[in-house]
Amino acid sequence: MESALNLTGKLVFLLVLIYGCYGDLQDLSGKVFVIPMTTTTSHVKLHANVSKPIFAMTMCQRFNSELERGQSLFSLATQSHDNDLLLYKRSMGVYRVHIRGYILDFFSLPDSKNEWISICWTWDSKTGLTQLWVNGKRSARRILQPDTSVTGTPSIMLVQEQDSYGGGFDASQSFVGEVTDVHFWDSVISPCEIQMYMELNRFTPGNILNWKDLQFSIEGKVFIEKSEFKNECHNY
Repeated sequence: MESALNLTGKLVFLLVLIYGCYGDLQDLSGKVFVIPMTTTTSHVKLHANVSKPIFAMTMCQRFNSELERGQSLFSLATQSHDNDLLLYKRSMGVYRVHIRGYILDFFSLPDSKNEWISICWTWDSKTGLTQLWVNGKRSARRILQPDTSVTGTPSIMLVQEQDSYGGGFDASQSFVGEVTDVHFWDSVISPCEIQMYMELNRFTPGNILNWKDLQFSIEGKVFIEKSEFKNECHNY
């Protein structure tokens, strides 16, 4: 029979292995990810427990960048589709969404360099209706990929676009700047909830990704720094 010491050692090793693979679980209230330079390696991998197909979703985040070129804001890949859910900022005021590899562009949305942008993206597979909200202004509703779902173990990335499952990064598509308040729901949240998010008011956190209870791992030149937002604004 193994000694208690040996069992304890194995348990510690297992915990190290788990946290080494999946990253720490942290409350990032009042914090931002800082990505100061263009690379093909730096990224943030977000770990989510997704045990069933995604038939609807909302993703919200805030970002600040001085670049005008295209940048990846949110990338969710599965082994069957590298662009299962992708939000990509093509240029100033122009955003592209990918759902299961299909593409739709949204134009003339609010945008500024070196200013915080709050963005939310919704999609419902029942109707295919998808929409963006940027700094409180909503786009027209469009239709993309009705009657489908995102199925399989997701690989979720900030900073880089995945051109293959968990990799295939291109520096020209990488994000440079700051990112905060990332949330993901497996439903389309109400316009009122989105407005509360936009206005830094109290809202229901994401049930798949929650900035206050986020499991993630960092690779390369990504730093966690204090946000300029007042902590009392983050009362969700």
